Amino acid sequence: MTEQTQSPSKSSFRMTTLSSCAGCASKLKMQALDEILRPISNIFDPKDYPDLLVGLTPADDAAVWRLDAHRALVFTTDFFTPIVDNPYDYGSIAATNAISDIFAMGGKPFLALNVAALPPDLPSSVTSEIIRGGAEKAHEAGVVIAGGHTVKDSEPKYGLAVLGFVDPDKKLTKGGAKPGDALVLTKPLGFGVTTTALKQEKADPKDVAEVVGWMKRLNRDGAILASEFGLECGTDVTGFSLMGHGNEVAKDSGVGLKLVYEQIPFVSGARRYAEALTFPGGAYDNFDYFKDRVHFAARFDEPARMLLFDPQTSGGLLLAVPKDKLAAFQARAKEMDQPAWVIGEAVAGSGIEII
Repeated sequence: MTEQTQSPSKSSFRMTTLSSCAGCASKLKMQALDEILRPISNIFDPKDYPDLLVGLTPADDAAVWRLDAHRALVFTTDFFTPIVDNPYDYGSIAATNAISDIFAMGGKPFLALNVAALPPDLPSSVTSEIIRGGAEKAHEAGVVIAGGHTVKDSEPKYGLAVLGFVDPDKKLTKGGAKPGDALVLTKPLGFGVTTTALKQEKADPKDVAEVVGWMKRLNRDGAILASEFGLECGTDVTGFSLMGHGNEVAKDSGVGLKLVYEQIPFVSGARRYAEALTFPGGAYDNFDYFKDRVHFAARFDEPARMLLFDPQTSGGLLLAVPKDKLAAFQARAKEMDQPAWVIGEAVAGSGIEII
């Protein structure tokens, strides 16, 4: 592959970018997605696949298949349309996002395949930069990309199918939180509202650069921390937003989540863009679907509320840390230069309360 010394113009790349799909947030309503996926549950009975430790019921960030007593395969795939102007950054973010699901399960990724749909008239320099961005990020994560599949499409789409290994007894799932656990977030929020402002040509370049930096940051160190401290519950915050993925944790763990709004981190421009209501459509889908499971204890305005439903692309990990391990966990995170914001705790009950 030949490296390009100059990036293609923003306008040439943006013309092919018709919409934004942040992480796993689909343009389809969640109810419609549930309906579409229902035949899978009718065809594959979990009792027939005892080595499928995670995948059918309940769903999680990736599928986990037991190989033996000490090894299991973790398998995931993710791809989406461009959310930034620079093709290299787009490829890098897409790869980071796909690989994140392995880390979210407590696994170590090692092998991937490209998944791409590209317009036939897209300049080869643009395509090359997308693929290079993904490849270099995969290499940073310790992953080899060993091929893939590409089809023609009117709008660019790129991502990876990724394999990893995990010890079956050390995997993270959404169902491992217990009352009293501290809830820790490893990246700030506000990626969706900022990148949508970029699409609307309303974003400050400094804010875009900040968000791109976070989206390109691997969740590897967060997964290492989770393994070192024997954590049981984790997920990554992506297209269903903090409220969506938080509700999945609450439901699967049989607990409630109590979050302190002032302790939740946001990128610099998030509030400004929220006030301008530059949210992607997925934010409103998230709000419609999850609002009944979220209780705001105080009077929050619409921008403040909607920021918690903002879809994230390549967001951080949400981890449940037992209180007796929290101080040591925070100290180790500081040693590793790994951000770890304590945003609340798991409690007895259900749903999410914002105080």
